[in-house]
Amino acid sequence: MGPTMATLNSNYLKLKAGYLFPEIARRVKAFNEANPEASARMIRCGIGDVTEPLPLAVREAMHAAINEMGTREGFHGYGPEQGYEFLRTAIATNDYRNRGLDVADDEIFVSDGSKCDGGAILDILGDDNTIAVMDPVYPVYVDTNVMAGHTGDANEDGSYEGILYLECNEENGFVPALPEEKADIVYLCFPNNPTGAVASRVQLEAWVAYARKHGSILLYDAAYEAYISDPSVPRSIYEIPGARECAIEFRSFSKNGGFTGTRCAFTVVPKTVTALSADGVRRPIHPLWHRRFTTKFNGVSYVTQQGAAALYTDQGKAEVASLVEHYMGNAKILREAAASCGLKVYGGENAPYIWVKGPPAVQGGPEGLTSWQIFDRVLQEANIVVTPGSGFGRAGEGYFRISAFNSREKAIEAATRIKAMRW
Repeated sequence: MGPTMATLNSNYLKLKAGYLFPEIARRVKAFNEANPEASARMIRCGIGDVTEPLPLAVREAMHAAINEMGTREGFHGYGPEQGYEFLRTAIATNDYRNRGLDVADDEIFVSDGSKCDGGAILDILGDDNTIAVMDPVYPVYVDTNVMAGHTGDANEDGSYEGILYLECNEENGFVPALPEEKADIVYLCFPNNPTGAVASRVQLEAWVAYARKHGSILLYDAAYEAYISDPSVPRSIYEIPGARECAIEFRSFSKNGGFTGTRCAFTVVPKTVTALSADGVRRPIHPLWHRRFTTKFNGVSYVTQQGAAALYTDQGKAEVASLVEHYMGNAKILREAAASCGLKVYGGENAPYIWVKGPPAVQGGPEGLTSWQIFDRVLQEANIVVTPGSGFGRAGEGYFRISAFNSREKAIEAATRIKAMRW
């Protein structure tokens, strides 16, 4: 007999605790309620949200678009779900073709966030794929696969059966070694959130060769590519020959143009990326993603897309460079503060995140503090919100992440408080 009432997608019941960032918000709220005098002193270096105003070029473009929408002749209703041509062309030209990379306008899909696309891409991939993720890494990759039913139950350490975890540690510079096993779908995030690590050209060449050998697809999250200052470090996976046959790239305007609240991003799906269908035929991903996009998404607003396009003007590019310089200046201050305490510090050079290893007395284990205990201690002693490393995966235990997204004044104050703590 069938069910007698509506049923749930029980995969959601496998999820451990709350999603990392809501759990941080819950703990901060509880602390503030218990310590109202401390809430005014709170400095947030936890969630990677930008703090500086939208660039002037963006604001002017959006104002002009609003005025345009206020006329019958200039009004825009439903637009193309995959993005207006003016923005897709600007992206493909500036981010790819001007850098010698072969990406067509219609291989760009404009969305309201790379987090959204990173989860949505699972709609068109098979349920029998072996999934590999870096550890530690942005938790959305794992959680969306749990929701989609691609994993077993959670273990006590928070990892899930059925996922291949690629450990990132001090020994490998937080860039995972190629697995001996075959993984069908591999999530790579560079510059990395949370560790701030970047992958060299040689390392990415090895991943592309692995994917082509095994018929795998690389899901390459390059949301922080604007922060790469080292000219030898690739900004796009498509700088690697052969990547157009095996890689999908996710990018965002959130961290370069300050669009975390404005919402605009894009995904690159080359027409040459293929996957195996049930009848044993390799078929292109592009038309399936196009169909999924136009069926389940109504597009980013015209006003927002005009704002995003303004980032590619000379003025917009200069203002993005200024924002990146500001946040990386904060990163230098915070990185040096943590290092001056005798802590081992990583990242903060080609990424806006500082990855800090707790001193021996507070590393995870029966004798030491867990990452969440470090979080609570920094919150209580310094009134600073950081991010516990274990929230990004079991290999993050004993570490914490400091975000450089803040005003310069607050970054300097946070650095002063970090140095004053009893490490």
